[in-house]
Amino acid sequence: METVFLLVEAEMGKLDEVMRRLRSVPGVTEVHSVTGPFDLIVKIEAPHINTALDTVVHKIRKISGIKSTETLVTVDLGDGAADRPR
Repeated sequence: METVFLLVEAEMGKLDEVMRRLRSVPGVTEVHSVTGPFDLIVKIEAPHINTALDTVVHKIRKISGIKSTETLVTVDLGDGAADRPR
């Protein structure tokens, strides 16, 4: 399973509507409101990275009320480093 995180900036007054629409997109497993330059962080899971990115480009970015996005693709380091406590 591949995971992509998407940072979303919503248009003023559109946050609730954008969150509702995001939650209905297949592959979107979590939507959280956050502080900072972006309004939301969205977790997308798919069997292949191309499927996850297709969801971002062809489904999410077309949602009315989304001002901008930034896509973060997770990377498997392959050495178990992600599982070790810091």
